Amino acid sequence: MTDSPSGSRPDFAQLDALSTEELRERAFSLAREHRDVRFFWSVLRHLPNADEAEALDGSPNSVGPTVDEAVALWREFTGHGYAESEPLLRAAFIDYLLKH
Repeated sequence: MTDSPSGSRPDFAQLDALSTEELRERAFSLAREHRDVRFFWSVLRHLPNADEAEALDGSPNSVGPTVDEAVALWREFTGHGYAESEPLLRAAFIDYLLKH
């Protein structure tokens, strides 16, 4: 990801200036590239309707969720809004983007 004028990765301030939806899109795109099911699982556990995500088994050694299943579940939940989880989700998205 090269969003700054110098071609380097964005810093915290640049990412924090983005909307939550833009952060989500960037983090999800990167996580899909890396097939990072753990990231999707951690995000799903913090959604307002996370009790519905209990059907997914987050253990890395199980057949469990795939990236596509996690994305599909996220899309189902996005109609419900971020609610009180927005600050936590923003932090997770920014952290993921900074680390990867």
